[in-house]
Amino acid sequence: MSALRKIVIDGIEVEVDPAMTLIQAAEVAGVEIPRFCYHERLSIAGNCRMCLVEVVGGPPKPAASCAMQVRDLRPGPNGEPPVVKTNSPMVKKAREGVMEFLLINHPLDCPICDQGGECDLQDQAMAYGVDFSRYREPKRASEDLNLGPLVETHMTRCISCTRCVRFTTEVAGITQMGQTGRGEDAEITSYLGQTLASNLQGNIIDLCPVGALTSKPYAFTARPWELTRTETVDVMDALGAAIRVDTKGREVMRILPRNHDGVNEEWISDKTRFVWDGLRRQRLDRPYVRQNGRLRPVGWPEALAAAAAALKAGPVAGLVGDLAPLEGAFALRTLIEGMGGVVECRTDGAALPPGNRGGYAGTARIEDIDSAIAILLVGTNPRDEAPVLNARIRKAWLRGASVGLIGPAADLTYEVNHIGTDRAALAGLLGQDFSAVAGKPTLIILGQGAISGADGAGVLATVQALAARSGAGILILHTAAGRVGAMDVGATAPGGLAQVLGARTIVNLGADEVDIPAGPTVIYQGSHGDRGAHRADIILPAAAWVEEAGLFVNTEGRPQLALRAGFPPGEAKENWAILRALSAELGAPQPWDTLGDLRRAIFAAHPHLGHIDEVDAKEFAPLPEAPLGSGDFVPAVADFYLTNPIARASALMAELSAMARARSGTKLAAE
Repeated sequence: MSALRKIVIDGIEVEVDPAMTLIQAAEVAGVEIPRFCYHERLSIAGNCRMCLVEVVGGPPKPAASCAMQVRDLRPGPNGEPPVVKTNSPMVKKAREGVMEFLLINHPLDCPICDQGGECDLQDQAMAYGVDFSRYREPKRASEDLNLGPLVETHMTRCISCTRCVRFTTEVAGITQMGQTGRGEDAEITSYLGQTLASNLQGNIIDLCPVGALTSKPYAFTARPWELTRTETVDVMDALGAAIRVDTKGREVMRILPRNHDGVNEEWISDKTRFVWDGLRRQRLDRPYVRQNGRLRPVGWPEALAAAAAALKAGPVAGLVGDLAPLEGAFALRTLIEGMGGVVECRTDGAALPPGNRGGYAGTARIEDIDSAIAILLVGTNPRDEAPVLNARIRKAWLRGASVGLIGPAADLTYEVNHIGTDRAALAGLLGQDFSAVAGKPTLIILGQGAISGADGAGVLATVQALAARSGAGILILHTAAGRVGAMDVGATAPGGLAQVLGARTIVNLGADEVDIPAGPTVIYQGSHGDRGAHRADIILPAAAWVEEAGLFVNTEGRPQLALRAGFPPGEAKENWAILRALSAELGAPQPWDTLGDLRRAIFAAHPHLGHIDEVDAKEFAPLPEAPLGSGDFVPAVADFYLTNPIARASALMAELSAMARARSGTKLAAE
């Protein structure tokens, strides 16, 4: 970092990096400068001119603060720090002129615009514009684009800030949007009328400063002032993206991202953003008991009595599902192990070593991607398993990092050195000289698909040996939001999944990705009528993740707090409360009556889980050598849009899945 330079902005003297732009320096000084095209995570366009400022002693016209760096300013005649004014008469007149030009062709449809109430143009026109227009000619109209089922377009409102073009090109890594024409004929369009083929495209809705790009599923359903906002975390993948859930009454209306530099920056995937319609469909809202092959609705007392009778009948076991909160996993383990049974959370058979936190949560952090100069992907397709993480890898690649891939070839939106597809390619790396990267920031990202086979322990041991030789950190990319937390509280069986499936009675805490064979009595506790409910003999309806407060530990081992945004439908209850009631029915009530009591018990047993939003140092014991099998690696996610019960209940996710399959079909000769 170069030496800091002093600069005076509106009478406030600050010291900043000379590489900073004036708009960034103003933020350091706490001075607001309006902008439309500038965004701190995108390249500088400098085309809206709303951020004009006056540089004292500089040119006799306003300067674009987003495109001028502090190092470009000249000091005063006696060496005084450069002076910048953001509210002088020159600046005020320039802003009014810019706003007048922006509104020349903008339609006056605020009352019916979905952006109304949270529109940058609306706010800045009030703050910096004038109350009249000298323009009397007819307004220009533009044809709307068809970008697919997610993003609705009203291109007549577009002010050509090009944020959407820069995001799709730079962050999402697709090239389907651009700007054509000049002057009043300039317009944002898509290449040959294509829809967007990206699972990050919904972020352009947030980026658009006007109502040109809005959410198609959310359109005309609510106004921003009608919504209740709840800050929580995402569970559609294991990244734990910071999100905001907006509810109207009892229903979730939309999901938006929150900024978290260490996890998701300010992006979320399309599944996270639009899965909310799955929270309304196929819900379990009352208990059921299977009689004569059919599920019969019953009351809670009868359902709990039937569940207690089944548990008393013989050997018991528990399954922890992918979306189960930490409290539910801890309460289930306490219940089942108190009856002499075992609990398992590794429902995909992944060879995650119990008690070895560095072995199942990795040794690296998500933000280590930013500084890595070499990244090796093993058995993973991060574009499907964690799209926001994939965008971060792309950012590192654009900065100059090299990316290697062992696994099936795929379009990851950046260039990769495809080393191979199988175990032999991984073993071959052990014999290579890593002197070129040893001691420098390197990272290995290990997918769940690589360690879910019969030789999963061998793959993990090989990756650890490779990391030790190259000085690399290991980021284990989980696909289940509840997996690391369940591992933290010890929800693992010595005999793995096979031991659980051999029990007489199984309590299934939302594990819908497991085929339970005929024979055991299954008590299913979950939120949706998915695969687990179809196999169940007793159904105890539970809250979904936005309907109960819970802790989740993300893929890097960061405990995160999910807050309740609404209430579960019908007679459904919180997961921990159901297990507490079941324990009382069994005559051995668990020693907590409130969620606070339960969390105190968890933190007493596992203190690191109380360090909310912190990644503690993750010590790991080197794994013993294990045989490495043969065959290609298979990524854990086959269909990005249908990975969990909430997504499979969503009509929109089903449509997006069908579109993705159609795009990946056989190309015609002309293509």
